[in-house]
Amino acid sequence: EAGATAVAAVTCAYAATALGKAWFAVPRPPGAMPPADVPAWLPALLTGWYEAQVLSDGFGFPSGHATGGAAAYLALALLYDRFWTDRARYLAAGAVAVAVAVSRVVIQVHYLVDVFAGLIVGGGVVVGALWLAGDPRVRRSAVSESAASDPASDPTAELNPEPAFLFAAVVSAGALAVAVAGGHTGEVVEAGIGIATGAGGAVGWRLVDGDEPAVPVRIAVPALAVTGGLWVGAYALAGTLPVTLVATTAAVVAVVALPALAERVQPALGGSRGA
Repeated sequence: EAGATAVAAVTCAYAATALGKAWFAVPRPPGAMPPADVPAWLPALLTGWYEAQVLSDGFGFPSGHATGGAAAYLALALLYDRFWTDRARYLAAGAVAVAVAVSRVVIQVHYLVDVFAGLIVGGGVVVGALWLAGDPRVRRSAVSESAASDPASDPTAELNPEPAFLFAAVVSAGALAVAVAGGHTGEVVEAGIGIATGAGGAVGWRLVDGDEPAVPVRIAVPALAVTGGLWVGAYALAGTLPVTLVATTAAVVAVVALPALAERVQPALGGSRGA
């Protein structure tokens, strides 16, 4: 539940960024689009990904890196509370998120206000996503407060990230409508990817059926390799919107539904060995 909820929180952050960029349409700094010096050793398939990291086009407010970084690291700090102390996790998450945000200003692809807004939005999105997922630390009912105050209880045990995934898809659909109305082609693609990610996460969670058992390494490694290939394919085929959306949806379904896949594959592997 914790892993899928973290993915859902980042998906919501992506959707919020897509909507903000399409709505405000704030240009980036003048130096955001110089020619990219792509390393010669980098495979051609990864050229688009590399350029996306060191350069930026489209609108700049809020910063997607700052929003996503804040959401990802805060979600991990909140959901994986068995590691370190609360203070150490929050400090580490904040430090990394701020470092990511500052780097975007240093390389001149964002204004300071872009990354500041991104950090605020990212933090707020995590709280909202956890509320949608039913985190007792965020919801203010009598039952949830008693559960949150019980040190023996695991606040992530009963999380349901499906509402957060669906909310991200709805927000992305709103971003798509705004982008189409404004004629912002790049934001249309981003919003479409947000819809695919939210829908894929919801479908993946349905396949898991609300349970995330441990995934054996012999299954997790090849599955993640295939998932990574789908993501790379989505980047490489960014000019072909339908293919990009299908690849994105498949990748997110694979990430979220990986535990369910493991449960189905393990008996088959055991049966083949017995034969």
